[in-house]
Amino acid sequence: MICAVIVLGVVCLLLLIYLFLMKHQLRVIKRELRRTAESDYDRSLLISLFDKDLNALTVEINRNIEYQKKLKMETEQAELTLRRSVSDIAHDLRTPLAVMKGDLQLILRSQDLDDSCRNYAEICLDKTEHLKDMCDEFFELAVLESESVPAKTDRINLTNIVMSFIAENESVIRLSGMEPDISLPPKTVFIQGDKHLVERILGNLLGNVLKYSQNVFSLSLNEDGILTISNPISGIIPDTDRLFERTYRADSARGGKGAGLGLYIVKLLAEKQGAEVRAEVEGGNISVIIKFMKS
Repeated sequence: MICAVIVLGVVCLLLLIYLFLMKHQLRVIKRELRRTAESDYDRSLLISLFDKDLNALTVEINRNIEYQKKLKMETEQAELTLRRSVSDIAHDLRTPLAVMKGDLQLILRSQDLDDSCRNYAEICLDKTEHLKDMCDEFFELAVLESESVPAKTDRINLTNIVMSFIAENESVIRLSGMEPDISLPPKTVFIQGDKHLVERILGNLLGNVLKYSQNVFSLSLNEDGILTISNPISGIIPDTDRLFERTYRADSARGGKGAGLGLYIVKLLAEKQGAEVRAEVEGGNISVIIKFMKS
């Protein structure tokens, strides 16, 4: 009887040791899986286990990792090919569309057109401008998404950039019938950024306002490097959490030039400079707010 108890005790002890070792080996597998995930699937599980079934499991996990790595590489290559194709197509279309736009503008200057022909020509010009704006947006998006390297930022004068931009686009704003409300701080604001990218941000923000606003918009800059552009909301209130998504439109049935990429491009341009971008809706107005890094 005593011998049986001793044998049972030894068996239980061995089982406990085995379970402890198994638990330890599972923790090792878990740790290795985490390291592999953090390495972006660029490594396999590097472990040697005492149990043949666990070793077989590890082999299957490594096979799955290799398969996932292959799929990831194929997906990245397909995305790169697609971006290049979109960029090439958009680039190739821009020139003939610019020629068509110029020819239609020349036709509309003619005094010999009857009202019917003039109406058709104006419709064609509007659609041509629409297509050209879409091609410009797709081309810029393809270039931006293919540039994974962050922008080289310097200490730049944001106040001067904003003032110059408003002055250069005054005629465009006036011709659109807009009444801008510009507010700048008394002190010059310096930020860490890229002058060219900031100008592109301002261009996309102004383009978005001209497409969707009515009569008035405001642009303000404060001493903390926060740029805000606001305009009244017409129609459906947009979802601010989705406003910077690619091709998001609050009203998909609403017309407008471009492909709905303007604010998504603004987000990409801001992030390349380490800036933060968000949107707010308050009092019947929608505001796009960009917080640049002060310098």
